[in-house]
Amino acid sequence: MTEPLLPDTADTPANPPAPPQHWYGDVLAADGGVVRVRPIVPADADALAAFHTGLSDRTRYLRYFGPYPQISPKDMYRTTHVDYRDRVGLVAVLGTSIIGVARYELLARPGPRAAEVAFVVADEHQGRGLGSVLLEHLAGAAAENEVIAFVAEVLAENEAMITVFREAGYQLQRSRDGSEVHLEFAIDPTEALRTVRDSREAASEARSVGNLLAPGSVAVIGASPEQTRVGGAVLANLLAGGFSGPVFPVNLHRRSVRGVRAYATVSEIPDEVDLAVVAVPPAAIGAVLDDCMAKGVKGLVVLTAGFGETGAAGLAAEHDLVAAARGHGMRVVGPSALGIANTDPAVGLNATLAPVLPQRGRIGFFCQSGPLGAAILGEAAARNLGLSTFVSAGNRADVSGNDLLQYWDTAADTEVILLYLESFGNPRKFSRLARRVARGKPIVAVSSGRLAAGADMDRIVVRDLFGQAGIIQVDSISELFDCAALLACQPLPKGPRVAVVGNSAALNWLAIDAARSEGLRVHRPVTAVDRGPGARPTERGVQGARPLEPDLRSAPVERAERGAERAGRTAWGLRGARRGSRSLDAGATGRTADSAGPTSHSEDGVGPTVRSVGAAIVDGPVDLGPEATPADFREAVLAALRSEEVDAVIVVVAPPVPVPMEGFGDALRAAAAAAPDKPVLTTFVAESGIPRQLAVRTTAGAPARGSIPSYPDPERAARALARVDRYARWRDRPISPVVRPPGIDTAAAAALVEGWLAESGGRWLTDEEAVRLLGCYGIDVVEFRAVRDADQAVAAAEELGYPVAAKATGELWRRRPDLIGVRLDLWGPDAVRQAYTDLVEICGDPLLHVQQMATKGVGCVLRVTDDPSFGSVIQFGLSGMIIDLLGDRAYRALPLTEEEATALIDAPRAAPLLSDGPGRVGVDKAALAELAQRISALFDDIPQMRELSCDPVLAASASAEIIYARARIGPEPSRFDTGPRRLA
Repeated sequence: MTEPLLPDTADTPANPPAPPQHWYGDVLAADGGVVRVRPIVPADADALAAFHTGLSDRTRYLRYFGPYPQISPKDMYRTTHVDYRDRVGLVAVLGTSIIGVARYELLARPGPRAAEVAFVVADEHQGRGLGSVLLEHLAGAAAENEVIAFVAEVLAENEAMITVFREAGYQLQRSRDGSEVHLEFAIDPTEALRTVRDSREAASEARSVGNLLAPGSVAVIGASPEQTRVGGAVLANLLAGGFSGPVFPVNLHRRSVRGVRAYATVSEIPDEVDLAVVAVPPAAIGAVLDDCMAKGVKGLVVLTAGFGETGAAGLAAEHDLVAAARGHGMRVVGPSALGIANTDPAVGLNATLAPVLPQRGRIGFFCQSGPLGAAILGEAAARNLGLSTFVSAGNRADVSGNDLLQYWDTAADTEVILLYLESFGNPRKFSRLARRVARGKPIVAVSSGRLAAGADMDRIVVRDLFGQAGIIQVDSISELFDCAALLACQPLPKGPRVAVVGNSAALNWLAIDAARSEGLRVHRPVTAVDRGPGARPTERGVQGARPLEPDLRSAPVERAERGAERAGRTAWGLRGARRGSRSLDAGATGRTADSAGPTSHSEDGVGPTVRSVGAAIVDGPVDLGPEATPADFREAVLAALRSEEVDAVIVVVAPPVPVPMEGFGDALRAAAAAAPDKPVLTTFVAESGIPRQLAVRTTAGAPARGSIPSYPDPERAARALARVDRYARWRDRPISPVVRPPGIDTAAAAALVEGWLAESGGRWLTDEEAVRLLGCYGIDVVEFRAVRDADQAVAAAEELGYPVAAKATGELWRRRPDLIGVRLDLWGPDAVRQAYTDLVEICGDPLLHVQQMATKGVGCVLRVTDDPSFGSVIQFGLSGMIIDLLGDRAYRALPLTEEEATALIDAPRAAPLLSDGPGRVGVDKAALAELAQRISALFDDIPQMRELSCDPVLAASASAEIIYARARIGPEPSRFDTGPRRLA
């Protein structure tokens, strides 16, 4: 516009303040495309005029209630000059064009602050959900400015606009005056509103990833005829993979590549380009990006390395790449990615550098590292495991594991999700998504040393937080696929009871020991009949000579048996003999009663778990003997599966001589098919994955559900089964709500924290400040008084009531295990004076605390810290130097559900000390759990909380009292998961 624009009214600032930077954000539309939302600024006048002119007459009529072909200078000035408090404007931008506008203006009416809201979206972008996105971000801005309600005047015929308000999750108050509808609603983020937001976020992120994995066309930028080059390898894989759409090589110097017509630039391609795979040097990325933006490419897979992994300059270039791509509606996989793949025959996308791609399957896989991704794909193929989709995100500058979780949650062709994680972009969101997705589909994750920072304590945090979210955590790629094979092919176990059926006594007992060590319960069906010796090889040796077995064996099984027998001689023979253990009756196995070892005890840790009746081992394996036939296996496995005392079966198939294995495979598949609700695992002549003989094929020839996974040794089978069983138990538990205990004053706590931050910024609170803040959440610290001389100490003791404790206040003295800075159970003035004198002499500080004596109890610790990977994490454990040295702490991410708070208290290894036992009375664990819930609510409500330590907490039979608490506050970190939806 060329007309000068003059100030309209006094509340229209001629020089508006700088717009809040956190109001800038990239968001996903309902169709998965990226749109930028930002505050409106005076420089938007020309773009706004073009936007308004481009609206259809109908759209302008519905927005302005009449013809309004041009924005007047007065209205333009008022629209672009806002104070970002009482009047706020936001625009949705694609490239350099404004495609949507939303505004609110404060209403001049008594009572709570309310504002009138209105928005309009360009005709060609209507139906993409942008109205809902703008409303959501406008409500977020209003809430920051203490606006509690929105008012909207809408034409009754504008059903689309009314629908936006209604479906946003707000509780509408609606009235009609002739042709207009008056809407009013509170913008407080209710549970219903959060549910709607999360649902829309899930749908848009899933669609966004779906667009990448199922493009209609692909351009390979940097395509080369040489398969040893990045551009040549990815082009060859695309062509060989049978991609269903056109593939366009882009090469400045060639008219064709690998027999396919090539183009010098993307913009020269005559057709639309949905996905561009970029394989050019980093220096050429800028020009390629401009070309793609001009063409309207919808997504980028950047294979090029040399960005964030190279240092600060590379990281800045990476951020610029993503910002430019998102600004033009594109999502980015990478940079430094291996690529993406979709094995759906209707798509046939292999835009990766991997030399081997697994066949079609039901497993989705996400990783970051490119070289590792290639190795993982090769491992999956070697194990005969199929994938549905694969994404290697490289530096994860844009598309992340969170996006893939949203996609796989609703992807009908994916039943199991595998993750190799090196970092989290939004840990709070990851935890929320994983909890939801894992309720329907198992998630198996291996976390790299980078994620856990190589520290044992950090690995414990990862273990606990993954378990809280229902994620099956493993420690290696091998274990990842061990679990994946079981989950993809067999049903979840209904319990921890496992039967072991096999024809090798040594391997059978390896399976038994491994199962028990992993927490599984071994059950032998009462109808089982042994055809082999049944007992351990060493136990048979105690009774008499071992029966001769054929010398010809398969080498892997022979080594395993001999290794097991050597281990058995150490654990079951010599050790028991040295301890002088008494042998069992002659009719039993010959196993010594006290030689069970740590992995062979009953659940309460008392007595051996292997029970004998006559000559039969009740809880041992079903030993079919080395001459077992396929029919023997079928009969024994089927009997175990039909037993009500068995939830899963581990089968050891290790013929002593090489024999055809097809019959054994047929027998196992037939038995498993007859009882399809219980999982079957095997050690099938030491094969790994899905052996050909155990595969149930789809029409395309790929292994399907019902196939039986095999493991190189029984221990790996037992470990995979135990992890899957724990996941099944987690999934069976009902969803527990986040419960807020009564007596919480969030407003008072927020006011305190805001006041302290305004005065001095982030810091540790004083002891008195911490008590005030915790009191707002019903968290009481045992009452104390600060004193500076002996007379004050006596006066404080008289006020508090005897007995009291006197304590030095320095952190050095509080944490000493010898309690040299503390005097307890002071019953009179003289004792208080003497204690004051002694402590001042020791610590050299006249400031002491005189505190009421708490009820004697078990010392515990509750802390919340900012974890660099997971956000706010609460930890619980018993207090004491030995416990600290052992690192016996349990961790959970916040907020805590009711069930999670209870589980946190029971999680440490020393937790049995909190329950009734010999010579002790159990503590009030419910009070500890409620204390954890109150702390959780505090950190969830007050984002400026950085740390809290309640140490010690004395837990008694009817109370849990905090003796000392420290709290630290600081500026609020970015919490994209708690406000309007946006891309991180």
